[in-house]
Amino acid sequence: MTTIAILGGTGDLGTGLAIRWSKAGHNIIIGSRTQEKADAALVELKKISPDTPAKAMENGAAAAAGEIVVLTVPFAHQLSTLESVQSSLTGKILIDVTVPLMPPKVGTVQMPPAGSAGKQAQDFLGDDVMVVTAFQNIAAHLLQEDVKIECDVLVAGNKKAARDTVISLVEEAGMNGWHAGPIENSAAAEALTSILIQINRKHSISHSGLKIVGQEDH
Repeated sequence: MTTIAILGGTGDLGTGLAIRWSKAGHNIIIGSRTQEKADAALVELKKISPDTPAKAMENGAAAAAGEIVVLTVPFAHQLSTLESVQSSLTGKILIDVTVPLMPPKVGTVQMPPAGSAGKQAQDFLGDDVMVVTAFQNIAAHLLQEDVKIECDVLVAGNKKAARDTVISLVEEAGMNGWHAGPIENSAAAEALTSILIQINRKHSISHSGLKIVGQEDH
């Protein structure tokens, strides 16, 4: 059992992960910029999933209490949120699900100067924090539902052991996770989000996703 703090747990993605990881037996903390917003997010979570136990805290307190911290805020708030909790992340895994979508052209790949949101987070936090990126290509509201999600998860980060931990959490949330290499490779998963948005639009489908296929070597 792990205590997982989800910063930005007010959104669909954070709420969905909270529900799925709680069912797997983990302790969940919902974090937000203020205690009031965190409390309100907890109320909304209970409306969707009344049986999901969770605590509500301001982001700083949530990051301090979490053994693993998850960042689920919009790209525009990524660095400001990390700056506010940086001192509480030393030695921890930070799962960053940030995608650099830049309205109004969310269907166009637009990467930040660092190369990816994940690399931007790692550069900002330094080597004392193990940034691992995941879940960028998942339809967020599906996480809130009791359905099988037909989408694999690419997991990127500089430490294999940290990636292993996140892959286990991906599997506990009901999906397949794959080692995708160092944090620089997060750029591929982040860019795919805009491509999947285009596929959904142009082919009149929803929830398009990524599946890894291949033959096992013997």
